[in-house]
Amino acid sequence: MANNTVIVFGPTGKVASIAAQTARKHGSKVWLAMRDPSKSIPGLSAEEEKQGGYERVQADLTKPDTISAAVVKSGATRAFIYLAHGMPDHMKSTVEALKQSGVKFVVFLSSFTIKERELSDIPPDDFIPFIHAQVEINLEKIFGPENFVAIRPGAFATNAMAFWGSGIKAGEVELVSPDAKQDMITPDDMGRVSGTILANGPKDGQRHVYLFGPQLIAQEDALSIIRRKALEKEIKVTPVTDEADIRKVCEKMGFPAPMIDYWTTMMKQFQGNTGREDRPLYDEGVENTKRYTGVPAMKFEEWVEANKELFNS
Repeated sequence: MANNTVIVFGPTGKVASIAAQTARKHGSKVWLAMRDPSKSIPGLSAEEEKQGGYERVQADLTKPDTISAAVVKSGATRAFIYLAHGMPDHMKSTVEALKQSGVKFVVFLSSFTIKERELSDIPPDDFIPFIHAQVEINLEKIFGPENFVAIRPGAFATNAMAFWGSGIKAGEVELVSPDAKQDMITPDDMGRVSGTILANGPKDGQRHVYLFGPQLIAQEDALSIIRRKALEKEIKVTPVTDEADIRKVCEKMGFPAPMIDYWTTMMKQFQGNTGREDRPLYDEGVENTKRYTGVPAMKFEEWVEANKELFNS
C-alpha cells in the first residue's frame, strides 16, 4: 500500500475522479483540487468522500498562485494534472508552482498523438500533439525525466457524446469519416491506470504510458453500438466524407480554427485506415491497462451499456 499524499486536479471530471478514488484504494491520502470546491465529484458520494478521508482545496491550473497555495496546504508530494487550455507558456508557470511548493512527482494526462516523436520536432500546426508535447517538455525540464509520467491515451470513448451528442438529441447525426477506426479508451481505464501510477509510480521504467481500447472500431460501428445498446429512439445518420463538409461539421461544433484544421486533416487521413497506422504501440497500449490494474481494458460496448443515461439525457 502507498503511504503518501497526492493532489488530484480536476476531480469533477470522470478521469480525474477515478484517478483520485484509485489512488485512495492504494493507500494514498487524497486531496481534491478544483476551481469550485462546492461541486460534486462524479462517482463519489458525500458519505464515501467522508469515509475515505478525502479533503478539498480550491485551485485553478491556469492560476499558479492557487496551485502553490493548494499544494502547501495539502502537503502533497505527488500530483495528477491535465492540459489547461489557453496558457501562452504551455503550463510552464503551473509546473514551476507544483515543483516549488513541494511536489516531487507528476502524472500528466497527455495524448497518444505525440506517438514516439521527439517532442521538439512536433510542429505547431500538428495541433493536438503539439500542445500536449509542450507541457511534457516543461515537465521534463522542471521535474526531470524520472519524476513525471505522461499518460498517452487514444481516442476517448466519451468523444462519442462530445461529437455526436447534440445530433443524437436532435435525431440526426452527421457522421464524419464513418469508416475511420478509433480505439475508444474509457475514462474508467484512464483513471484507474493514472491513479495507480500516481500512488505507486510506473512499472518497468515506463515514462510514457500509452492506453488504448481493446478494439479498433469504425465510427459507423461505434454509433451502431450506441443505437443498439443505449438509445430509446431511432436516429438518422448522414455520412460526411468530403473535406469541406468535415470542416463545416467542426465549425458547427465550435472548434477553434487550429483544431478545425487539425481535425479535418486527421479525419481525412483516417479514412480507410486500420487504426494501427496512427497507433504504432497499439498492442502495448491495450496491455498497459491490465499491467497496472490487473483487469483487461474495457470494451466500448461494455462502457456504452454501463452509461446508457449519457445518451438519453
